[in-house]
Amino acid sequence: MDGVERSLPERLAADLDQGFAGLVQVHAPALRLYLLRLTGLPAEAEDLTQDTFLRAYVALQGYSAARRRALRPRPWLMSIATNVWRNDVRAKSRRPVSVGRVEDTQDAWPDERPGPDECALTAADRRVLIDALTVLPEQYRVVIVLRHVVGMSYAEIAEVQRCPVGTVKAQVSRGLCHLRDLLGAEGRLVKEMAG
Repeated sequence: MDGVERSLPERLAADLDQGFAGLVQVHAPALRLYLLRLTGLPAEAEDLTQDTFLRAYVALQGYSAARRRALRPRPWLMSIATNVWRNDVRAKSRRPVSVGRVEDTQDAWPDERPGPDECALTAADRRVLIDALTVLPEQYRVVIVLRHVVGMSYAEIAEVQRCPVGTVKAQVSRGLCHLRDLLGAEGRLVKEMAG
């Protein structure tokens, strides 16, 4: 955690508007990426990111300065984003709409340089992995994306999911097993992620 991120709770406690601008600046890229991997659609991820920050701001207005000072922004925002996404999925299941193809999201990666988890992945491998992530059951998709895309610790994910760290570790492990099954011969991609 860098100095700017560490100072966010204090900045939020001192001046909500100024602190919130910093919160958005620091956490928007990770939130956008997280929601993109959950939805598979760039426009939808952007809408959900904005909705997440709107809900966060409204919630912060009701918090005392002491509560804002004690806030752990990253897990708190990821919890809100997860709930916003789940609510969106529920709402859409009640009123289905036409969606874009998941393959179209491969070009929407915010950083074209491969990260540590993707060094060996080619564009085709990424497409296969993105497709597999979108069909992974929700309980596994969320923890896999938080762990291997966003890069959160097991403790932070446990805070987001409101469950014990051991449960998160088990869900990540089971999620990786499901991904291996979905990918079949391409299971080597999952081994590289878990490695």
